Amino acid sequence: MHIEPSAGHDPVGWHGTTILCVRHGGQVAMAGDGQVTLGQTVIKGNARKVRRIGGGGVVAGFAGATADAFTLLERLEAKLERFPNQLERACVELAKDWRMDRYLRRLEAMMAVADRDRSFTLTGNGDVLEPEDGVIAIGSGGNYALAAARALISVEGLTAEAVARRAMGIAADICVYTNHSIIVEVL
Repeated sequence: MHIEPSAGHDPVGWHGTTILCVRHGGQVAMAGDGQVTLGQTVIKGNARKVRRIGGGGVVAGFAGATADAFTLLERLEAKLERFPNQLERACVELAKDWRMDRYLRRLEAMMAVADRDRSFTLTGNGDVLEPEDGVIAIGSGGNYALAAARALISVEGLTAEAVARRAMGIAADICVYTNHSIIVEVL
């Protein structure tokens, strides 16, 4: 996660982390790096940007401003309590709030969420996007991790967790805002 001191709205947005979700072979793995930067300085190397929510049956990863991401995680957990075992509905309800609420609209974060059946990317534009191929990647190293995961999925014998770990390692080798302190949650 990258924090600009005294910065206003960042039109490029959500850089400074890498979150990857891989659905493969009956397994779902979500991985995130641990690097937090302030300007050009790494201030923390082991942040936990991937976690289980909703009683443990949902994994979520976030990229963007930390406080904003935690606000959204809390809101998503509340939606999951209201709509148990309905991840898509909880995500749509959160996206509606995020788009319509004046306070929430200012939040600068993205989320990747998954349960055993479905995966989604959530954005502040009101998007709830489900990938066609079971792979989601967000953040500054997201495109590197996405490309690597798509290539690795076809390798015989790799689990979703192995694909996620290897793809995140590749992203960390390329993206300066992504490190090798990888946290992986598996469903």
